[in-house]
Amino acid sequence: MGQLVEIIAKALVDHPEEVTVTEVEGNQSIIVELKVAPEDMGKVIGKQGRIAKAIRTVVKAAATKENKRVIVEII
Repeated sequence: MGQLVEIIAKALVDHPEEVTVTEVEGNQSIIVELKVAPEDMGKVIGKQGRIAKAIRTVVKAAATKENKRVIVEII
């Protein structure tokens, strides 16, 4: 899941070298923490959070195959 979030985020930002993704795996869920440069934060979140919501939807669909619950946090 982390790779998927990283690929999507790097395609959106101006500074892809500053994108870092951390995964914390539990029993039933995975927390994916996405960190980007401060000036790229708006590009990842989007107007009214639309891009962030779309990223979460795509990751959730991919996680359904593994019967896991994924939480994407943008830091």
